[in-house]
Amino acid sequence: MEATATKFKTVDEYISLQPKNVKPLLQQIRKTIKEAAPDAEELISYNMPGYKLKGMLVYFAAWKEHIGFYGASSTLVEKFKKELSAYEISKGTIKFPFDQQLPLPLITKIVKYRAKENLEKAAAKSIKK
Repeated sequence: MEATATKFKTVDEYISLQPKNVKPLLQQIRKTIKEAAPDAEELISYNMPGYKLKGMLVYFAAWKEHIGFYGASSTLVEKFKKELSAYEISKGTIKFPFDQQLPLPLITKIVKYRAKENLEKAAAKSIKK
């Protein structure tokens, strides 16, 4: 599906309009994110599924040959450097190719790490006030 062909309103709609072979992968990522950050708010942002908890956590999107996973800060990339070495990474994007199994335990770690980062930033801001 062309990324800009439809203006998605919900994550369910986004997933439902993806190719049949991609839907289960997106559902797995969605479930993994929700389990790793149960308090995160699910939304569509930049026309792709996103999750927010005291700021944006992560996004994901289906492309022609991979799932793009977004939210990789420079500290995250450094922290998970070894585990991410099998994937193409560029400007905060991690590409999970369709021909490889999704690294769900790694996605869980990334989401928990991002949630911790956001919660710490929010706590630091509230102390400054």
